Amino acid sequence: MPNADLPIMVVDDARFSGAVITRTIRAAGYKDVRTANSAINALAALEDRPVSVLIADWLMPEMDGLELAGRVRQLDEATNHFTYIILLTAKEGSKFLTQAFDNGIDDFINKSVMNQQLLPRVYAADRLAGIQNRLLRENQLLIESNQRLKKNSILDPLTGLGNLQYAVHRLDDAMKHSESRGGATCFLLINIDNYAELKRTHDKQILRQIIVAVGRRLRQLVRPLDIVCRTATDEFAIITHQDDIQHCNATTYRRIYDALNVKPIKTSKGFVSIKAAMCMSAADESTSFPKPEKMIAVTKHQINQARNTGRLMVIKWRSPKKADNHNNTV
Repeated sequence: MPNADLPIMVVDDARFSGAVITRTIRAAGYKDVRTANSAINALAALEDRPVSVLIADWLMPEMDGLELAGRVRQLDEATNHFTYIILLTAKEGSKFLTQAFDNGIDDFINKSVMNQQLLPRVYAADRLAGIQNRLLRENQLLIESNQRLKKNSILDPLTGLGNLQYAVHRLDDAMKHSESRGGATCFLLINIDNYAELKRTHDKQILRQIIVAVGRRLRQLVRPLDIVCRTATDEFAIITHQDDIQHCNATTYRRIYDALNVKPIKTSKGFVSIKAAMCMSAADESTSFPKPEKMIAVTKHQINQARNTGRLMVIKWRSPKKADNHNNTV
């Protein structure tokens, strides 16, 4: 059965012809049928409210049916909509059919057989436009759902560790805890320095095994309440709490640095050595606790120096009123 509420527009500069087509379609049960006597007027109406089926004459002054079809396709693209376009013409021959279809026309009715073919073509357009617009809506819902999942996702799918978003959240919690209950928050950033080289010499399967193994090793090296995250493709982070900021030093975390740089990673193709650069930021109640994003950004910036020196760099956070951030390395 036809969809009585299907929005249809008839565009024809010949008033009598347009009226006959409109009356025929309405008699078939379609209620939402609008008319326009020019392509310009049709576009203005379509911008206000689109239709599912557009029936237009090919030859019209100012703008013909082919140009109208192109403009309608632009509107469809901008609004994530599909309009089934039927072109009416007295032209005959495969040359004109090809021209019409090349310009985005969905169907073509010769005026000499319009009385016999109009309604069957409209019924087909009804069905196809409904399917296409339903698919467009479903696809848009999937896109929006995927965007929400990405926005709300806090886990790295490969390692099962928290991602950057999770790290920001947990670092903020850790600093609030230190601020209210004392102690210091330490943020360690670990970069696989030779990741580009590993990517050139190993396939994706081995790279995944290396990343997973690094994540597991870090979890084994830290305390139960410490947080391990994968914050980028070749980057991990550890968030810890210490009773005293003096414990946030290179010596305390040297074992993590050595465990990554000295002990190779076992893969299905043998052992692979990695080079890890490591930098740490620390803040306590005696300083002005930074925003978590700021602490992460500063640590990322300083890790280049740690990479160049081959040492574990420590940044003791300082309030802007006191002094610049103080660095020491081991």
